[in-house]
Amino acid sequence: MPTASNGGKFLSYADLKAQDPRYELREPTREIELRLTGNMERYIWSINGVKYEDADPIRLQYGERVRFKFVNETMMTHPMHLHGMWSILDVGAGQWNPIKHTVSVQPGTTVYMETEVDEPGQWAFHCHLSYHASAGMFRKVIVEGGPDSTQAKADAKYEEGSDA
Repeated sequence: MPTASNGGKFLSYADLKAQDPRYELREPTREIELRLTGNMERYIWSINGVKYEDADPIRLQYGERVRFKFVNETMMTHPMHLHGMWSILDVGAGQWNPIKHTVSVQPGTTVYMETEVDEPGQWAFHCHLSYHASAGMFRKVIVEGGPDSTQAKADAKYEEGSDA
């Protein structure tokens, strides 16, 4: 076990606490399991064994709270990043769980995070190592419903293939 210099301590996610709760403490409406998969020798990276170009988007409903379960089946760390919404890292601190943009999932571990689905539109969800994302560890997230916004209208037109 390594030791920190000057009697210091190595911090882990369990040591992180929010300064102020950002979201009301509530149960998630559902859980989505994302298995981080790949093969370093063949240089294949995927989620649930499926590369981005072959995957369906993850569909979320505006206003729900979703619990993501990351299971890292690889021997590499994957810093997972969801655009557009905050990630609430579950460290067992309830309303004091820390809020993050990117959650690192160490090799062979399982990490939980929750997301308040509070932004309509289409978002990227990927490993923050760009060479993993470009090789397939990437998903599109579509948030359905929510307030009538310019971005949501633009996304709907793009999905329909409209020019107007």
